[in-house]
Amino acid sequence: MFHIQPILYVIIALTVAGLWRIFEKAGEKGWKALIPIYNYHIWLKILKRPWWWIFIFLIPGVGFMMVMVVSAITGVSFQKKKAWEMILSGLLFFVYLPYMGFSKEKFQLPVFDNTKKEKPTIAHEWMEAIVFAVIAATIIRTFFLEAYTIPTPSEEKTLMVGDYLFVSKASYGARIPMTPISFPFAHTTIAGNVNSYLEWLTLPYIRIPGFTKVQRHDAVVFNFPEGDTVCANMDNPSYYALCRLYGKEAVASNQPIRTMGGVQYPGAIIPRPLDQEENYIKRCIAVAGDTLSIRAAQVYINGQKDEVPEESQMRYLVTTKAPLDASVFKKLDITDDGSTDYQQNGSQYYYEMNLTKASLKALKENSDVDSTEPEIEQYGRADTKDIFPFSPHYPWNVDNFGPLWIPKAGATVKLDTANLPLYKRIITAFEHNTLDVKGATIYINGAPANSYTFKMDYYFMMGDNRHNSVDSRYWGFVPEDHVVGKASFIWMSLKQHVPFAQKFRIKRFFTFVNSEGLSRSYFFPGLLIILIAFLYFYFKNRRTEKKGLKPNK
Repeated sequence: MFHIQPILYVIIALTVAGLWRIFEKAGEKGWKALIPIYNYHIWLKILKRPWWWIFIFLIPGVGFMMVMVVSAITGVSFQKKKAWEMILSGLLFFVYLPYMGFSKEKFQLPVFDNTKKEKPTIAHEWMEAIVFAVIAATIIRTFFLEAYTIPTPSEEKTLMVGDYLFVSKASYGARIPMTPISFPFAHTTIAGNVNSYLEWLTLPYIRIPGFTKVQRHDAVVFNFPEGDTVCANMDNPSYYALCRLYGKEAVASNQPIRTMGGVQYPGAIIPRPLDQEENYIKRCIAVAGDTLSIRAAQVYINGQKDEVPEESQMRYLVTTKAPLDASVFKKLDITDDGSTDYQQNGSQYYYEMNLTKASLKALKENSDVDSTEPEIEQYGRADTKDIFPFSPHYPWNVDNFGPLWIPKAGATVKLDTANLPLYKRIITAFEHNTLDVKGATIYINGAPANSYTFKMDYYFMMGDNRHNSVDSRYWGFVPEDHVVGKASFIWMSLKQHVPFAQKFRIKRFFTFVNSEGLSRSYFFPGLLIILIAFLYFYFKNRRTEKKGLKPNK
């Protein structure tokens, strides 16, 4: 079996050996290359670079890029000034550093002084600017804010397809990258099915302290809990859903599977590290320690009725006297797939629509509408193929679910073969224990167990579009180590499949995401502030130029 660790040790040894010789050529003691962190200080010192760059070295993922950047800068001191030489000396730092150290070439800092003829090349200036822009952007998106796009209607009408939003990673505390060696600004794959990351180096789950914990009704971005294994050719249904529907053997052997989109082949089965699992966004309905129940589509938390955001949607059967005009759907902003389709039975027409409270009220006032009835699954009608925990002991469905207690770190539950389906994936996949069942006896890590103590907090997530959302009702709990951040701010919103002039949802620009939905739009006040700032700096520079001074940049 191939192991990457020996290669990593060789890379580290070559890098340290190269730095030892480079330090000696620069007038420093070579042994200083052996001392972690201090060797970064000496490296920056001989290159006359800012000492605080040490902190960038220490950031997982970003630090790896920083090694390549400083290696390229070191190459300039060995006359590697051409663009291709700088790129190679950065990418292949573990080759170039020992080469430069053990070669006969001398270490000589370039002099970029205005009094000298020698100036930095355009390639050098641009490369350094681009690299540091990438590093700065990577730090921001890793630890503070990251941009996301809403791809599906599961949160409509609160968050809509075509919303471009910022997700705050600082709110719950940024998670240290677990696969730090990855392609900048890419998630999971690039160029089709090529992984955007390398698993040569992996780190454990570590979260920087945040401002708050996940609260009920927060709009949360998280890694898909069933995303640790995927089929190369199919991402929906998930690998685990396909196994439940068609059997693990059929999926593993790449047998043809008939879906709504036609016959498909699952393809290769691909494992993914936690932080490279697909990102989902849902609303947190229940936090660790809560007890959740759903009765006739109404959610109850700890026995209390849970209010949904004003713009959330439910599915209704709408009966009309005649087909509804397209203008009705446009006016009410009814956009879910299939909502405009109808079935005719005699003189009546039947639609299935996902509607907000406001849309439902407006539709009832339409003279062509005979009735609107909520489409709710019957209590006791089990859906054990699709609905968590996929067990006949729990005859739940999408509208009648629970009661379900949400696991909390440090809490202990009694275990038996009846309730094991609720916690099996937590014990094995999320908290990394082995589990076997022999008769009525449960074995955890080889020892008989009749109870289990949880190591993490868990959450229950649901989409605001209650009947068009694949959420915790379908795949269970979201562990705390899967949480990415909190949806905070929509900076742009574009309609899909409409002419350009109709694309912009101006009322959604510059809105804040909150527990009740969205705030008012601050788009025009924001534009005014930007305009005032632009005019201020413009006229300030004009005044400076008139005085014969160099303008501020």
